[in-house]
Amino acid sequence: MLLVGLLSSPVQAFSRHSRRAFVAVSSSSLISTPTMTGTTTTKDNQTAKVWDRFAEGYSKQPIGDEEAYQKKLQITQQLFRPNMNVLEFGCGTGGTSILHAPYVQRILATDISSKMIDIAKHKAQEANVQNVEFRQASIDELKLPDQSQDVVLGMSILHLLDNKDDAIAKTYKWLKPGGRFVTSTVCIGDMGFATKMFMTTVLPIGRFIGYLPTVNAMTKSELRDSMTRNGFKIEQEWQPKEGAAVFMVATKE
Repeated sequence: MLLVGLLSSPVQAFSRHSRRAFVAVSSSSLISTPTMTGTTTTKDNQTAKVWDRFAEGYSKQPIGDEEAYQKKLQITQQLFRPNMNVLEFGCGTGGTSILHAPYVQRILATDISSKMIDIAKHKAQEANVQNVEFRQASIDELKLPDQSQDVVLGMSILHLLDNKDDAIAKTYKWLKPGGRFVTSTVCIGDMGFATKMFMTTVLPIGRFIGYLPTVNAMTKSELRDSMTRNGFKIEQEWQPKEGAAVFMVATKE
């Protein structure tokens, strides 16, 4: 039951927020196509296969805390302006991007899982959303111009990365001065004994056999330190309840 709970809840250790999805329009009406490095690693391929396996079930998950999710959407949308360019990495099946689409000019939404992206594109077509491009890419593969983004979203993804500092540093470079990095991150290091036992026993085995993803057991303090160390000023921090994901808005000064 612990494994099921951790894998299925959007505010628990492995999951990214359950979202409806959307988009992929022709790049001529969207953002210029990002340059890819062409150096996908074996680890990236394994991670992609893990999330490909979960994609269909993940897309059908209900949102675990609808009230908290709606509040995060509202706070984020208050930051948006109609002329803004937005990047969301780790977009999953794209529901968050599709909900934000009416508030900005363009969104590039990426995920390491091709199956997640396929689902997002299908739902985007159904929703007739035309200002978001869904693209399969790991964070390492993305090569965006410095200071090209007004807002970057990393929702329920930093704790699933091998090196969150690299992602945060890249985000800082991609943002324009005064741009915002909006995150929602599960801080497993602050959780209870049962979760920590799972992290040190079951999880490494699942990771070794390629069934479970990498999970970073950071604390809130470590997350804050990583943000400030990479140049961000934390503008807002909110945690709906103990054990829930920590929502942050950080500004590039």
